[in-house]
Amino acid sequence: MHTTDPKPGILYIVGTPIGNLEDMTFRAVRILQTVDLIAAEDTRHTGKLLQHFQVKTPQVSYHEHNRNSRVPQLLEQLNQGKAIALVTDAGMPGISDPGYELVKVCVEAGIQVVPIPGVTAAITALSAAGLPTDKFVFEGFLPAKAQQRRSHLESLNAESRTLIFYESPHRLRDTLKDLAEVFSDSRQIVIARELTKLYEEFWRGTIADAINEYNQREPQGEYTLVVAGSPPIQVQYSEAELKAELEKLIRQGISRSQASRELAKMTSLTRRQLYQLALSVKDEV
Repeated sequence: MHTTDPKPGILYIVGTPIGNLEDMTFRAVRILQTVDLIAAEDTRHTGKLLQHFQVKTPQVSYHEHNRNSRVPQLLEQLNQGKAIALVTDAGMPGISDPGYELVKVCVEAGIQVVPIPGVTAAITALSAAGLPTDKFVFEGFLPAKAQQRRSHLESLNAESRTLIFYESPHRLRDTLKDLAEVFSDSRQIVIARELTKLYEEFWRGTIADAINEYNQREPQGEYTLVVAGSPPIQVQYSEAELKAELEKLIRQGISRSQASRELAKMTSLTRRQLYQLALSVKDEV
C-alpha cells in the first residue's frame, strides 16, 4: 500500500461519494489534503465535502463552461511541478463530465495521471440490478431531443449486452416511452434512484410496467437505468432447411456435435435435437 505524499506534477483523478459520505476512501482524503490544488466541478458543493473531512486545500473551478480556458491554466501549473486533484460533484471524474478532456491533454503532455478509485453510479446500479453483468455497455445520458434520442436508441436495438443509462427526473417518462417503442415494452429494466442515499430505491420490472409505475408517481432524484440486452434472434427453419444447414456446416469440416451446437444458437431447438437430425444426414454427406 502506498502511503507517501503525492509527487509534484501529477494529476490525481479522485473519486468522491455519490451520496453517502461514508463511501469516501482514506486514500482520497489523504490525497485531497496533500495536493497543491483541487480542481472541482462546483467549488461550493465540493467545499462542503472538504469541510466535512477537514481538508483545507485551495480549490479552483473546472466545469463544462470554463474548460477551454481552464485546461491550459491547470496544465501550466502541472508543468511547474504542482500536484492537482480533479474532483466532480459526485463519483468518478471523467465519467459523463468534462474531466476526460483534461486527462487527455495531460496524457498527451506526458504528465502522470493517477486514478484514486471511488464510487460510480453506473457500476453501483449494475452490481445490484440482477441483470447480466459479464458484458455491459455504458451510454451515459441520452440526447435531450426526442428525435435524436430515438435515433440513438435504434442504433442500440440489437445490442445484446446489458445497457446502462443516466437520466434526469424531468426526462424519465419520455425516455421510458422511447425505450418501449424502440426496444420492446416487454424488455426488463431496473430503475435505480438516489443511490447510496437515504431513499435509495431499486425498481425492477418490464419497461411497460415502468411506464405504468411512473405515470402514477412523480419522478424525483437522479436515475440510473439498467436495461436488459436484446435477446438472441431465433430463426425459424423447416426440417429440410435444418438438414441443409447442418450438411453445409459438416462439409466445412466441423463435427456433427459442433455443427449442432452452432445451429442451436440461431434456433429454438436444443443441441441434442439438432444432433439427432445431424445423424440423419450422415449418409448424404
